[in-house]
Amino acid sequence: MASWWQKTLLSAANLAGFAAGSYSLLTRRPVSQKNGTLHIRGLHEPVEIITDSYGVPHIYAQNEDDLFFAQGYLHAQDRLWQMDFNRRLGAGRLSELFGPIALETDRFCRRLGLHRSAAAELPRLSEHNLRMLNAYSSGVNTFIEQNANKLSVEFTLLAYKPEPWQPADSIQWAKMMGWNLSGNWETEIIRARLVAKLGPERAARLEAGYDPSHPLIIPPGVEYGGINSGLLEQYAQIQELSGFSSLGGSNNWVVDGTKTETGAPILCNDPHLGQAVPSIWYECHLVAGDIDVVGASFPGAPCVVIGHNHYITWGVTNAVSDVEDLYVEKFNPNNPHQYEYQGQWEEAQIVKEEIRVKGQNEAVVEEVRITRHGPILTHMPALNSQEQSLELPLALRWTGLEQCRIISATQKLNRATNWQEFLTALHDWDVPPQNFVYADRDGNIGYVMAGAIPTRTQGQTLLPSPGWTGEHEWTGLIPFEELPQSFNPEQHFIVTANNRVVDDNYPYYISNEWLNGYRAQRIRDLLNSKEKLTVDDMAKIQADQYALPALEIVPYILELEATTPTERAAQEILTTWDYVLSPDSIAAALYTTFLRKLERIVLDPLLGDEENLLHGYLGVGSTLLATQNGYASRSKPWLIRLLKEQDDSWFANSLILNGPKTWKEALSSALQATIEELQDRRGENILRWQYGAIHHMTYNHPLGAVKPLDAVFNRGPHMVGGDIDTVNMGASLPNRPEVVITVPSYRQIVDLADLTASRSGHAPGQSGHVASKHYDDFIAMWREVQHHPMLFTREMIEANTEGTLRLLPK
Repeated sequence: MASWWQKTLLSAANLAGFAAGSYSLLTRRPVSQKNGTLHIRGLHEPVEIITDSYGVPHIYAQNEDDLFFAQGYLHAQDRLWQMDFNRRLGAGRLSELFGPIALETDRFCRRLGLHRSAAAELPRLSEHNLRMLNAYSSGVNTFIEQNANKLSVEFTLLAYKPEPWQPADSIQWAKMMGWNLSGNWETEIIRARLVAKLGPERAARLEAGYDPSHPLIIPPGVEYGGINSGLLEQYAQIQELSGFSSLGGSNNWVVDGTKTETGAPILCNDPHLGQAVPSIWYECHLVAGDIDVVGASFPGAPCVVIGHNHYITWGVTNAVSDVEDLYVEKFNPNNPHQYEYQGQWEEAQIVKEEIRVKGQNEAVVEEVRITRHGPILTHMPALNSQEQSLELPLALRWTGLEQCRIISATQKLNRATNWQEFLTALHDWDVPPQNFVYADRDGNIGYVMAGAIPTRTQGQTLLPSPGWTGEHEWTGLIPFEELPQSFNPEQHFIVTANNRVVDDNYPYYISNEWLNGYRAQRIRDLLNSKEKLTVDDMAKIQADQYALPALEIVPYILELEATTPTERAAQEILTTWDYVLSPDSIAAALYTTFLRKLERIVLDPLLGDEENLLHGYLGVGSTLLATQNGYASRSKPWLIRLLKEQDDSWFANSLILNGPKTWKEALSSALQATIEELQDRRGENILRWQYGAIHHMTYNHPLGAVKPLDAVFNRGPHMVGGDIDTVNMGASLPNRPEVVITVPSYRQIVDLADLTASRSGHAPGQSGHVASKHYDDFIAMWREVQHHPMLFTREMIEANTEGTLRLLPK
């Protein structure tokens, strides 16, 4: 059956007729200009752009305006269609290109309102930041104007021209990243559905941190039977299009000079996001005035997000903070403009969003209702309609709809020279909250959780709250000075991997959605395994695919009584396994398949045949921009706890007829199901059951979902290892276990003893043009966890030059 997106593409007239000769058309299209001289309006002084042999541009400007103008020009030159597609995705404007089939997605995005909140942010920008965004936008638009008839092939296939770039578009991109890296609104819905089905006591047993004395507390007056899963299910096929694909895991760590051979700090970072073509990242080097910074940027926004300058370096991971709350609102049955708050009717803000749909003369009007808590995400009938809504009206309060100052934060980060200036920059970092690790040339290391994290009258909020009582409101934000921070800690290193970073003594509630601590623990173990560490040691850690949970789970498989020769062979293979989830490992295939089967068998007695609820609990996301939700990675600690308890009453009153009645039966059934699945997929010969054969990744382009475009735009599939709990992540989902969706999207190792020894890399490549050699030239290096040098000095750059482009004022 064709997916949502395949049907969408097939409905586009210009793609339906795409034929065999297209490959020649694509490969002959012009690619980015790396050499020569261009005379450009809008520049103040000459700009020199040296592109190195890895496709990374080094921009030398004589003032800041020209620097960000040139960065916008280069982003557009290499990634304009990606930028425009993400802009349309976030603003709810896909129907303009693809017709009615994209309408429901656009309606959801219009209700969410990233474009509205981005526009509202503009008047709050400082003059300096607005000037920077204007310069960046001018660079993008100059490229569009000068290349109107030779844009990338996607514009030709879809038969449209991009609109001018606006400063608000860059802010919207920042909010899209914030939306992707938040996501606890979705876990509130899943938890509410679990409570509706199981009751609060049984639902609480499914929480990873379950304490029998602490059941889930349902806010008085709320019934969750009306939570409609349609809000989560409408968008199940589009999440991978932006290249996010994940709630956003990551690793970062920093060690001080007492633990390195050079006596200086080393800082490492590998953010985990979905892989796609083009890459979500774009490496660049920015030089002008007091700015000299190299690292990874986002096409669509100025500055460098992760990297180093002459003085400091930094890396980020998602802080997994609770920054979103859902409120169940009560609307006046006699006046749908009004909703109840503390016994009074308040007027909702009504925004009429006009959605232009290809092939239709009249625009579709989506009437968005906005309460004091935020926009109503669920579908509400038009105000003059007699239609009755079957969904509870759920309003979203999210910090990202209320503020966004990270444009200010990034430009300050890029020029910071010490710890105090680093802290000053992070004062402005609000959405999404991130764990920052830091190191400087003076030998200092540090950590800050930076971001806007709300405080609440009720402390934590795990379920949708009644919006009408006024008892579940936000009271402010955690003061920056009281956010978790550390400077030159006694243990001489700092590690974060989306794990819990504070204990019960911390006075504020941050989250109940932490990912488990396996990756963080493994990194700590490896950092402590050697007295003095090198850059090469750090690269080995980034490549590590050791499965810590397997140490506790595999013994239960080995204790089972094998009933067939194949089961005995499987146990023999697991007996000698090194617990590394490498692509060629047979044991890795046995372990991961067994784990997935056992999770299903253990959850079936409670959830029965409710596939969507089951998959939601196991981490399958269905938000617009992410295929994983906040439950991802939390099932293993939960399952290990149950295995240790082995309380057979778990299976009492099972919803599944003829299911297991004891844990021993459940484990035996899981092993049998594992053997059956691997035999069906890989044949009877167990020597053909390599992990990579059932665990692979493709770099998908949005247009590569249909033939013959897949052969032109996509790259792969590639056999990969790892899972969601290995340092070198390779996360898949229980409903599509063979498809890897989340991996290290960018890797960075910065050596403060010698910045020229620093390394980085991402995949598939720097260019968004399919005819460019830099479209996919990083894939082989990425798969082997090999980095390219972060060229920084002029001497190194000139020794590795691919081309020099000069931009002159016209």
